[in-house]
Amino acid sequence: MNGGVRFGRIFGIDLAFDVSWFLILLLIVWNLCSVFGYWHPAWPLATVVLVALIAAVLFFGSVVVHELAHSLVARAYGIPVRSITLFLFGGVSNIERDPDSPKVELLMAIVGPLVSLVLGLFFSMLAAASMRGDIGSTPIDLSQSPTLLFSQLGPASTLLAWLGPINILVGLFNLIPGFPLDGGRVLRAILWSVTGDLQRATRWATQVGQVFGWLLILLGVAMSFGARLPFFGTGFVSGLWLMFIGWFLSNAARQSYRGVVVHELLHGIPVSRLMRPTSVGIPAELPVSSLVNDWFTKTEERALAVIHDGALIGLVCIGDVRKLAMESWSTTPVSDIMTPLPRLVSVSPTEDASGALLKLGRLDVGQLPVVNKDGQLVGMLVQSDVLRWLDLHRDARGPMRRSYAP
Repeated sequence: MNGGVRFGRIFGIDLAFDVSWFLILLLIVWNLCSVFGYWHPAWPLATVVLVALIAAVLFFGSVVVHELAHSLVARAYGIPVRSITLFLFGGVSNIERDPDSPKVELLMAIVGPLVSLVLGLFFSMLAAASMRGDIGSTPIDLSQSPTLLFSQLGPASTLLAWLGPINILVGLFNLIPGFPLDGGRVLRAILWSVTGDLQRATRWATQVGQVFGWLLILLGVAMSFGARLPFFGTGFVSGLWLMFIGWFLSNAARQSYRGVVVHELLHGIPVSRLMRPTSVGIPAELPVSSLVNDWFTKTEERALAVIHDGALIGLVCIGDVRKLAMESWSTTPVSDIMTPLPRLVSVSPTEDASGALLKLGRLDVGQLPVVNKDGQLVGMLVQSDVLRWLDLHRDARGPMRRSYAP
């Protein structure tokens, strides 16, 4: 997941949420209102809603801590982490590349579920202590029905009694050996260590992940038709939700595998092989109307170097033109709409193409200027050119390459 609305920063890592996160937040609050209201029929509605909201927020705080554990281990081994994003299916650490060894992969993967399990045990211990405060010196009778037990608890105990098991469940679920779940990454680390082949390990781990995803889909279909499953229950809505989770996991496994394929295809390929060499520069004083009519309309170029006194001073692209009102095109020089040189993100002609493609995706741009060590523009790396190269070379290096096909 890229992007999202930033809401904080911790240890130098941006925290963000995707708009889809609001949907799952509302669903969890709605569900908890139903559960807490059933446990405590005497509670006022405002109390039920407030406890449900606090519980949901603390749960997602636990998800952030889970993902933060992944991110901190990654950064400890020199792997850049852009952000942690909350979305419909939980949270994701936007880690820029795969680890360099099975050991690092194993440590990065296992720390998240372990943190969730520790949080679950911590909240459960707090819940037990809080229960004793609510019930008093009377021994807690665990043999009584859960509804009767929970009806004796106050708001804090109820909240903690839900947070403990749900974090333990999150930790155990993530240990399922289906890629890209954490357990799937643990499996990949083991297979990578045994085979010495990241490609093969990823292929096998993602196949397990896809099988697990399809299993969830089939179970969701069965629930929709009335089957009752342990823990998941029954019903159309629950079944539909399980199908969505299964579809997401299966699709995520496939996409993760393709990402590894792309990285391996581009690894060791210099940017100079994929860039468009350029010696074209337009003068800074050129009107935007001439830029549109003489360049962008009549050529395939989507970005051009801007020159002043023979030196590169910036870059102008089609997106810059779109920001300017059409009636101002004839009176506005290119220098007024270009991205100036100090703000340009560029790549080196000797840079690895896989890293350059990551940079294109991170910046969400269609092209990057290629600048040599003397600061001279020598070409343009265009995303569509890279994707075309990948398409042409996907079958060039054996069976792994054939899996790239969309």
